Amino acid sequence: MTSDIESDCANNWPEDWLRPRWPAPESVRAVFTSRNGGVSTGVFASFNLGAHVSDDPDHVRINRASLQRRLGVRPVFLNQVHGADVLRLGPDAPVDGVCADACVTARPGLACTVMVADCLPVLLCDPRGRQVGAAHAGWRGLLGEHGRGVLESAVGAMRMPHTVAASEPLLAWLGPCIGPAKFEVGGEVRDAFLAAMPHADRCFKPFGGGKWLADLPGLARQRLQALGSIAVFGNDGSDAWCTVSQASRFFSHRRDRVSGRMAACIWLEN
Repeated sequence: MTSDIESDCANNWPEDWLRPRWPAPESVRAVFTSRNGGVSTGVFASFNLGAHVSDDPDHVRINRASLQRRLGVRPVFLNQVHGADVLRLGPDAPVDGVCADACVTARPGLACTVMVADCLPVLLCDPRGRQVGAAHAGWRGLLGEHGRGVLESAVGAMRMPHTVAASEPLLAWLGPCIGPAKFEVGGEVRDAFLAAMPHADRCFKPFGGGKWLADLPGLARQRLQALGSIAVFGNDGSDAWCTVSQASRFFSHRRDRVSGRMAACIWLEN
């Protein structure tokens, strides 16, 4: 992998789980799981965390319980719908399954969690460790409507006046996703981004037959940079970050069609 990311065996994590390498404060912890370290079998082998992908429900429950033990905090799982809604995790954290594609919290003991298998996970924190967030950014959620997608919603929720002011900086880490050499899209997807983003053309390469190769992490970087005062780390679009290319390490819906789900988690320590 690149210098922005490393494996970590802490907390009994499998050695190929990923810990962001970014200048987050010590109170902020984060991890991106791999497909390894669980009990699921077949196409879901072995650490599938998705309860909606036809895996054995008992296996999913065991894997989720294992994740919670390894993190030492409760991961809150969303019902992700490729939208832009953000859930705030407060003192009365909801049960799993609330419809949202991002969540934020200032409360220790709860892990903002998003599941992916080609979409881009984005983790957020402020440099003083007061608040963290996680966003699930497929192209639909990233694009959003009228210039507001899931990243704008998540950053807006992070920058509430009582926590992180609008002028204060944030840190963002982009996790593994489908890479620019594998993400084939139609011309209508490119046209939609070009209409919404002035420099989006830099993130599309012609592929033939009216198709284009899209750079999802590149598009996310543009959206984050347009919001101002956000330092972005992680996925640089190279093959090492590509979920499709790294079959032994990552689940990929685009590659396998029937696939498990990995999780990106971020939380505040007590």
